[in-house]
Amino acid sequence: MQLLLTDSFGGPSHRLVRWFSPPIVAAIQGDRRLDHGWLLSCLGMRILSWNVNSLRSRVDLVGRVIDRLEPDVMLLQETKCRDDQLDELRLELFTGRGYQIAHHGRDHWNGVAVASRVGLRSVEVGFGGVQQPPFDEARLITAVVGTGSSPVRVVSIYVPNGRALDDPHYLYKLVWLERLRGDATARGWIDGPTVLAGDFNVAPTDSDIYDPRRWRGKKHASPPERAAIVALGDLGFVDAARTLHPDTPEFTWWNYRQTLADDRGLRIDLSLISPPLWPRVEACWVDREARAADRPSDHAPLITDLID
Repeated sequence: MQLLLTDSFGGPSHRLVRWFSPPIVAAIQGDRRLDHGWLLSCLGMRILSWNVNSLRSRVDLVGRVIDRLEPDVMLLQETKCRDDQLDELRLELFTGRGYQIAHHGRDHWNGVAVASRVGLRSVEVGFGGVQQPPFDEARLITAVVGTGSSPVRVVSIYVPNGRALDDPHYLYKLVWLERLRGDATARGWIDGPTVLAGDFNVAPTDSDIYDPRRWRGKKHASPPERAAIVALGDLGFVDAARTLHPDTPEFTWWNYRQTLADDRGLRIDLSLISPPLWPRVEACWVDREARAADRPSDHAPLITDLID
């Protein structure tokens, strides 16, 4: 990590400025402790991906998470609102905090967004080519973020749930994932600095499930679904959380009927990084605090930290 020590009244600064607790500061600086009046600045970009499970229902929670984690870029899924309804939240949640936002929503289902305080351009929604129903659902939005010489293509995706292996929605899910792989190649995402993140609705391996036996023969864990994630890896995308944390669950979803303390979760939210960007990935981690809040989403935010 590149670190820059600044005081809270001026001096050197960067777009990414966060408070660090005294234990973290001590760990970073050795035995040198800093007064609470100092800030530690991290040079890079923080990208948060989160299935919010209804943005309008969680305005206060989303605002608190933004203020606490200070992401530079947010990839949101399952906003469950139309574009005109998002406009009603734009000032309260985003513009007032310095974010531009691009949203893709048609009705009270699905919905994806990209919000950025480090530039937002080249916005595209949906797959390339013809988008006949149901492939016109609001499940994919992409944009270029970042300024200067280090722009990053971000893709916020919300993969269909699949419902059950014998449901037509399951076949739709598999075709949707295949179209995602095709777009990643055709649109050059794999060749440039790209973060492909969101709710994939797939647990890539048994290590991503609290009890794999309970999920045999069910959605999220079927061989065809997992093969679709492997196919993205075969293109060169790196699963950031699993690569950086091979021995811990890194769950991102927990059923509302269970307590978070039981940790009976799934890792179905992923941050996939293209080869040109992978050297800049410093960390990828799950913010469980947001899942422990009152009236939470059933998903926790997944954060990817990049260095310049």
